[in-house]
Amino acid sequence: MLSIDVVTDQPTWDGEVLPLGGHPLQLWGWGELKAAHGWRALRLRVTEEGRTVGLAQVLVRPLPSVFRALSYVPRGPVVPDETDRARVCDAVADYCRRQVRGVGITFEPDWDAADAALDITDGRIAENPILYPETLIVDVTQTEDALQAVMSKSTRYDIRKAGRSGLDVRRVTDEDTVRAVLGVYHETAERAGFAIHTDEYYLDIHRMLGEHSVVVAAFDEDGSPVAFVWCVSSATTSFELYGGINDRGRKLRANAPVKWESMMEAKRGGLTRYDMNGLLNDGISDFKRSFAQHTDTLVGSIDVPFSFWYSTWNRALPAAKKVLRSVKR
Repeated sequence: MLSIDVVTDQPTWDGEVLPLGGHPLQLWGWGELKAAHGWRALRLRVTEEGRTVGLAQVLVRPLPSVFRALSYVPRGPVVPDETDRARVCDAVADYCRRQVRGVGITFEPDWDAADAALDITDGRIAENPILYPETLIVDVTQTEDALQAVMSKSTRYDIRKAGRSGLDVRRVTDEDTVRAVLGVYHETAERAGFAIHTDEYYLDIHRMLGEHSVVVAAFDEDGSPVAFVWCVSSATTSFELYGGINDRGRKLRANAPVKWESMMEAKRGGLTRYDMNGLLNDGISDFKRSFAQHTDTLVGSIDVPFSFWYSTWNRALPAAKKVLRSVKR
């Protein structure tokens, strides 16, 4: 029989997630970020005879009217023994069905589709996934030469050229510099026509994730930021959240050197995986693919409905997202 208890302090939670190889979106700080911006975080420990078999940070989003709430487990649960995966998901879903209720729960595990045979009770492929299952995960335990050997010729050239072009590429930690980097993100969003959060949201990531927030930026000869990559990291995985480049950075071809330094930051930190967070049929994904010659497919989004309103919510969600995007712009 599996039991569930709620963990209520950060040292205990992160002290279990990190050694078990949990994803950075399962860290306490990520839950605190989302709790400060409209969600609620539940940290559930699943045990069997006193042994921890799984951990799940569940984000709960209040929904209007009869829908009540949606439960969401980003890149989780954390399950050290793959034979326990379905059992842990079932236990978490049952807890949320009783304690949270609402329309249902969405799991988006950090598990490769090829070895993640799942049999979650009432589970189904989500109609509205949040994260993309197709991604590119680089094994950063390889040597630098091995990593560069599989890159495109132009990407490898841009990385090697960075020092000669006057770029200073480094990790930044102080808040004033992070604010300056966000200026690059505003320029990127305006040029590309996509909506972004307020600066306070991004600063909260940096504050609440602490050492697990990894911002790498390129600076021109005047010391102004021109490009950046922003990741969150755990003990094993660096996960890209955002990136941007302004016109000056494009002229200096700063994109590749910044991503390379971000990967090297993960490598120096003893991490094993660098996840570029999603591949689509667009120019950004083409750039990501220039760093490797493979694609990784994760198990994807799995929904467990709690209510007969589940189908109605799924039909309404795409329209709601369109309205939200137009309001943000």
